[in-house]
Amino acid sequence: MEDILARVVAPLPTYETRDKTPPPPESHSLDFMHFYKSLDKEDRPGLLAQLSRDFGVDHRGVSELAAKLQDSQLRDPATVLQVEDRLRYSLTPRYKQLLNHISRVEGGVKFLVDLRADLLETLASKSNESSHVKDLNGTLKSLLSEWFSVGLLRLERITWLSPCEILQKISQYEAVHPVRNWTDLKRRVGPYRRCYAFTHAAMPGEPLVVLHVALTEDISDNIQSIVREVATLDSEEDVNKINAAVFYSISSTQAGLQGVDLGNYLIKRVVRELQSEFPHMAQFSSLSPIPGFSSWLQGLLSQYRKEGRGSDLLSEQEWKEVEQATDSSPGTQTVDALRKLIGTSEWTRSERLSGVLEPVLMRLCAWYLYGEKRRGYALNPVANFHLQNGATMWRLNWRADTSPRGVANSCGIMVNYRYFLKETPKNSSVYLQNKSIMASDQVLGLVSQYQKNSKL
Repeated sequence: MEDILARVVAPLPTYETRDKTPPPPESHSLDFMHFYKSLDKEDRPGLLAQLSRDFGVDHRGVSELAAKLQDSQLRDPATVLQVEDRLRYSLTPRYKQLLNHISRVEGGVKFLVDLRADLLETLASKSNESSHVKDLNGTLKSLLSEWFSVGLLRLERITWLSPCEILQKISQYEAVHPVRNWTDLKRRVGPYRRCYAFTHAAMPGEPLVVLHVALTEDISDNIQSIVREVATLDSEEDVNKINAAVFYSISSTQAGLQGVDLGNYLIKRVVRELQSEFPHMAQFSSLSPIPGFSSWLQGLLSQYRKEGRGSDLLSEQEWKEVEQATDSSPGTQTVDALRKLIGTSEWTRSERLSGVLEPVLMRLCAWYLYGEKRRGYALNPVANFHLQNGATMWRLNWRADTSPRGVANSCGIMVNYRYFLKETPKNSSVYLQNKSIMASDQVLGLVSQYQKNSKL
């Protein structure tokens, strides 16, 4: 590893020769890429750790320039600016040159996206949390953010006539509602449906982020009608039946682009596309899953049971109904029965149990989305994404996703985040700056019920 790095990572040119030093031969970038790909997965973090540690910033030179900058503060502005520029240049890690040169060879950008995915996996596993590795990740993220800025992306509509390779990847990358077969995929890119993707010239044939849209008369309140309906595949669209656009799935396809804001811009571009195609359209909304709700709920019930506060979550009448429906004794046994019930999908097959649990789960879910926070922002990542975009938390939908996955993740509940286009800039600003969530009366009413029952 030492030999390959010493050979391919060129020294940082001096400040005076920075614009006159020829780039290293392309073979250096290709050699590094080939060597990296030849390593076993478990050996790659070691190479990245060494690259970040031994070929980073010259800290001694930075310290000297920082001291010089301090001494120059009383001199003329031109001198101060030149010292600042020297200091800025000295903060460039040596490996940044290698990353830049790799990006210019064929397949280089895709290689770096995948390399960052490896970096993120290493950091997530906590197998290497050194500040050098974190700095390498930050440098690479910054470069990718520049290379994948929205002005350099191309919006593509995916149809049944798109290249088979693209359609295959759209199917494989679908992370929200898995595509079952080619007939299912054909329906998702056919009449009353739209599928859009951002692509980049440096990664041909690779969709970066994919958005699926249903064109409907009203804002959908369940996913079954969108992804499981039996429709005539060759039917013509009736424009009079298209009043709303429902974003029912958005998937990032490249793990290495995590943190590079693409989804937000994709939704905005798609809205403009749809407005151009359907000038009368005024309703834009997501139909979003609620990942993490069920696990959060299990934790909450466990906590309340341990603290002896189970009675605070449900009304007295609701606890009685749960006792009767589960044939359990009052107290902790009923809490345990409720936890067990939610941990399976059996309750969804019983109208009685569904009726008992609907008001309970709906208000708990409303609180999870609206009231549970991380650093002041919505804990749920999907909620945080749409709220940052300026959407309104508009409607919770019962039995909106009755698939095993939907029941397991969110007790079958889904949520509409409504995009009121004139209000989205203000909503986004209020959320990002003041951490205030815009929500409808339905959501706020459910939150109020939760607070009243939980004595918050």
